[in-house]
Amino acid sequence: MQTTTYPVTGMTCGHCADSVTAEVSAIPGVSDVTVDLTAGTVTFSSAAPVGREAVAAAVDEAGYALGDAS
Repeated sequence: MQTTTYPVTGMTCGHCADSVTAEVSAIPGVSDVTVDLTAGTVTFSSAAPVGREAVAAAVDEAGYALGDAS
């Protein structure tokens, strides 16, 4: 299991966090999604690497923008 964190821009409230959580959780193989509004990040676990493009598409679908992984 690996853990990945990306910055997400534009999130300001609990609804924002819920939207990002739902979209990232829908990516096959992703589990344990956590959004930190204060830090502006989304962190998730996955058994195999998840491409940045898939995460960016999910975050975009929620209405926000993805930064680079840390």
